[in-house]
Amino acid sequence: MEYLPNVLFAIALIVGIGYFTKNVKKLIRNIKLGQDVDVGGHKSQRWKNMAMIALGQSKMVNRPIAGILHIIVYVGFIIINIEVLEIIIDGLMGSHRIFSGIGALYGVLIGSFEVLAVLVFIAVVLFWVRRNIIRLKRFWNSEMTSWPKNDGNYILYFEMVLMTLFLIMNATDVHFQAMNSGNVVSQFIAAWFDGVSESGLHLIERSAWWLHILGILVFLNYLYFSKHLHILLAFPNTYYGKLVPKGQLNNLDSVTSEVKMMMDPNADPFATPAEGADTEEPAKFGASDVQDLNWVQLLNAYTCTECGRCTSACPANLTGKKLSPRKIMMDTRDRLEEVGKNIDANHGEFKDDGKQLLGDYVTHEELWACTTCNACVEECPVSIDPLSIILEMRRYLVMEQSAAPVELNNMMTNIENNGAPWPYNQMDRLNWKNE
Repeated sequence: MEYLPNVLFAIALIVGIGYFTKNVKKLIRNIKLGQDVDVGGHKSQRWKNMAMIALGQSKMVNRPIAGILHIIVYVGFIIINIEVLEIIIDGLMGSHRIFSGIGALYGVLIGSFEVLAVLVFIAVVLFWVRRNIIRLKRFWNSEMTSWPKNDGNYILYFEMVLMTLFLIMNATDVHFQAMNSGNVVSQFIAAWFDGVSESGLHLIERSAWWLHILGILVFLNYLYFSKHLHILLAFPNTYYGKLVPKGQLNNLDSVTSEVKMMMDPNADPFATPAEGADTEEPAKFGASDVQDLNWVQLLNAYTCTECGRCTSACPANLTGKKLSPRKIMMDTRDRLEEVGKNIDANHGEFKDDGKQLLGDYVTHEELWACTTCNACVEECPVSIDPLSIILEMRRYLVMEQSAAPVELNNMMTNIENNGAPWPYNQMDRLNWKNE
């Protein structure tokens, strides 16, 4: 019976980490359903972007209030959970505050953790107020219903409870309070428990200790189902973020080669392609479902924080159009999850379910409302590119289904026939100068 707590702790740790690992493998499998894409090169710039954007939170502070609060929660939560290492060692070995042996430094560390815990708690409460009382518009768009709306609050409650448990654990730890070092906040909370017997304090401390570590494990496994998966994925997502100028669009090699041939007066359209030339047409132009997108775009979908900065900056959305870049990313992730469950249910093979991203999730109206201004890309705090997904689905509509709006079809017909988007014969273009 002496080692029962240690055994139970080890079981909880194995189950928690094991389930997390299972979900990580599923996540990687789903992302790899995307098409391959060349993201090699420019490693120094990629590392710099990851350090500045994911670690340094450089784009978060574009909106100072939310940015500063987020930095407090991010830094505080990560640093405080360094203390989890001590809990794990104590839980497995049966020791108690094993790191206290480092002397005065231990008090400094725990003291700073306690101050950060209070700051995190305050920041989380302010986030809750902004979301539920002030009701910022971007948190209440049409796509933010049911689970997306509740998920944000669940995470805030999680963080409040974990910070509270950490402080109560310290406040009721008789041994720690006797050290009179590092208990800069918990010493005041300890006064709430005056009159409680030492055995009662020990019971409260152990309960808080167990609930804290179990809460961490639950939170870790909850991430897969939550928008807060960006806590982990922001780092690879910013590393693989787009490096070319935002206005630069990708062109299909096969189409580019054909256009170059058309524009070259000396080219022989019947000539055999040069050896090594990339003239192979893709099996499908554009994307109608998640498997047609590349894996970086699928990584984008899983990284989306649902913060709504993209939608709040989208001129189409601001003028009442149905387009919401955030919804595009959420729809892509939801469809990808649906495809993943289909594969799981069919023993590793995808069976056609009669659905696809285009049409069943994202409407034509949403896609054609986009002005391709890149405002959503500029606003995203973790380098997500909703525009690239919109353009791939547009490409499918135009090149596979000829399903563009009438105005666009007219323009493309004019370009093909007249060499310009206007309905005038090439010979008449300069007539205006004679008027």
